Amino acid sequence: MFDRIKTSIVDKLRGFLKIYPAADQQISIRENMSFDMNIAVNKLWYRGDSYELSQAYRQISGMSCSFWGSVPTHGLEIRKIHTGLPKTMVNILSGMIADDLQDLKFQSESDKLLWDDMDKENHLKDVVKQAISQTLVTGDGAFKISIDSEISAFPILAFYEADHIDLHREHGRIQEIIFKTPYIHNDRLYILYEHYGNGYVTYELKDSYGKLHDLSDLPQTAELEPVRWNGDFMLAEYVQFYSSEKQKGRGQSIFDAKRDNFDALDEAWSQWMDALRQGRSKTYIPECLLPRDENGLLLSGNAFDNRFIKIGNDTSETAQNKIDVEQPAIPHDSYLSTYVTALDLCLQGIVSPSTLGIDTKKLDNAEAQREKEKTTLYTRQTIVNALQNVLPRLIQKIFYAYHTALKLPLKEMTADVTFGEYANPSFESQVETVSKARQGGFMSINASLDELYGDTKTDVWKAEEAERIRKEQGVVDMDEPALDMNFGGSMYGGV
Repeated sequence: MFDRIKTSIVDKLRGFLKIYPAADQQISIRENMSFDMNIAVNKLWYRGDSYELSQAYRQISGMSCSFWGSVPTHGLEIRKIHTGLPKTMVNILSGMIADDLQDLKFQSESDKLLWDDMDKENHLKDVVKQAISQTLVTGDGAFKISIDSEISAFPILAFYEADHIDLHREHGRIQEIIFKTPYIHNDRLYILYEHYGNGYVTYELKDSYGKLHDLSDLPQTAELEPVRWNGDFMLAEYVQFYSSEKQKGRGQSIFDAKRDNFDALDEAWSQWMDALRQGRSKTYIPECLLPRDENGLLLSGNAFDNRFIKIGNDTSETAQNKIDVEQPAIPHDSYLSTYVTALDLCLQGIVSPSTLGIDTKKLDNAEAQREKEKTTLYTRQTIVNALQNVLPRLIQKIFYAYHTALKLPLKEMTADVTFGEYANPSFESQVETVSKARQGGFMSINASLDELYGDTKTDVWKAEEAERIRKEQGVVDMDEPALDMNFGGSMYGGV
């Protein structure tokens, strides 16, 4: 009977319970910043001027609740301080990678000599350092190769950041890079559009309203003419380190997901400094004990060495006029914890604190410090991998441009672009490791010298050093004795 009642109840529930699929809903979201505006804000963070940040954030809609966008109540203003962390991060990364760029290696000695002459005018390391910093800030950019015989006999290399280029893609591949250069003439803004494609360069001149003008209307562009050449190559090279999710086909800045954290870090530091200012010691002095001059007149207060607050004399029966000093308690530990947490969020996934010289634990040994550098190594490897793909193609195009300008046949060449090691073990630890490998019979003298010195010593020096080590160890190379292959006689003169 119980089972029959239970079955009837379940059947009734099945009859009353109806489940319908969820209806599709449309979610509309309005972006806060356009592509160009986002780049402009990232540039302001890199510039690191607190006055500029305050002006910009007060003009951006939806930023009134942020630290830099908020307007303090009259009479309760605080000093807004910018820590400068974004600029420090970018400068450290770009300098660290560009300085590790080794000398280029070519298969032909003539190519090496020609490149040395071109590099004296272009300074590849400086251009690469600029490209890294601007790409990290704006998201992407492009190298442009120009030819102007009046300025240089060699191709001229320059880098344009994200807001000065446009890309034309077909099926996901770049077909044209458009470089935008602003000019001001007669108090009017003109923009030169240089269209770089495979085998051609064309020009367009427009004003700030988008109206097309003749190139002769501007003195700086009057002598420009379209150029075409035989060869399926472009005198430009696009660069990006990270892909943007907002702008398809464009790069992403390392500031895009960190701006709120930078804002919170500045707020934590500014609040801490404001607490220190408000927490200065206060001295209360009765009027009868106030300092006076030789004429008995009260000395005026000095903001540096004579700050005090005057109070009335104690006229009670048990009067005790004395000087009181009050020092407010400042919760340094709480402020420090907030600051360190905000700092960790700013650096998370980009760079390690020890890379910036921030020593959170002074008792860490060398191995622990290298473990902290892993985040920096990951970011560095991402940038280096991108540059190792871009720079060989760029150098090949520079040679193409030089040969094309001289009307010479194009020549294929190979440039080996290498970067030095970062955060490698100390020389002492390397010597210890190599010595153990030598004693165990797993490494030769030449291999151990390559491991110890790498590219810091030439191959000739390492070969000579290996020979000196062999001589000191008593290892001498001797010619093998010749064998008498005359079977007609013996060494004793008999048969």
